Amino acid sequence: MARFGRLVTAMVTPFNDKLEVDYEKTERLIDHLLATGSEGIVVSGTTGESPTLSRAEKLDLFKHVVSYAKGKCHIIAGTGSNDTASSVEFTQAVQSVGVDAVMVVAPYYSRPSQEGLYGHFKKVAEASELPVMLYNVPGRTAVNMTAETTLRLAELPNVVCIKEASGNLSQMAKIIEHAPEGFELYSGDDSLTLPTLSIGGVGIVSVASHVVGRQMTEMMQSFLEGDHTAAASLHRKLMPVFEGLFAYPSPGPTKVALAKLGIEVGGVRLPLVELNEQEKSFVHSLLEQ
Repeated sequence: MARFGRLVTAMVTPFNDKLEVDYEKTERLIDHLLATGSEGIVVSGTTGESPTLSRAEKLDLFKHVVSYAKGKCHIIAGTGSNDTASSVEFTQAVQSVGVDAVMVVAPYYSRPSQEGLYGHFKKVAEASELPVMLYNVPGRTAVNMTAETTLRLAELPNVVCIKEASGNLSQMAKIIEHAPEGFELYSGDDSLTLPTLSIGGVGIVSVASHVVGRQMTEMMQSFLEGDHTAAASLHRKLMPVFEGLFAYPSPGPTKVALAKLGIEVGGVRLPLVELNEQEKSFVHSLLEQ
């Protein structure tokens, strides 16, 4: 089914020279993403530098993206944090904005138990009528949400999918095998796009689609049409880009790559820093492969 499309881009947040959110650049970026195959966008996720955006900035950004792109693609707002009460309050505030869904990250830093993870997501989901995309990313949160916890949450009526970035195909397969009808799994790791499709995942919430969206669309379409040899070949060719965009703290490399393609999105906010010339040269080389 792919409720939000096969290719969903975790969009960077464009900034101006003063590192303020730049709405004109945001519109140009959205145009670029839609032209290269993105069917959905996540606004203010990890790649969107969510930790450095204020709540007011996020709300204004959601409103602007909705006013510009509603009906053109699926719009998913990142509303989660490591504080359950704040996540509930913000998710409720976003409900009237017009986004299609919210993405709620597993609480970071606190390292909750599985019961704590379940309670957090349940509280947020029950506070809103919006569809919820769970986001499991243990590399950033220090806690993995197990398949069993995900499956418990999948029973909640508005928990509709998960962005799974654990890198654990066995865990992902267990979720897909036992999830209720209609619950979908997206890979949260570009390098596992094809393996995830092969075990029944519906698509990818991608970073690399900022720069290789057409190729990723072609790869997934080849797989869906049964040409697994072509899909595998394309996936292998894309691996240097998938990996290279995380050679330095993300989304720095992606913003540099976009600038090289003529899509200006500005720099990054502290504690992230600009790439140096050697690092930029490496990112530029990825686009020449």
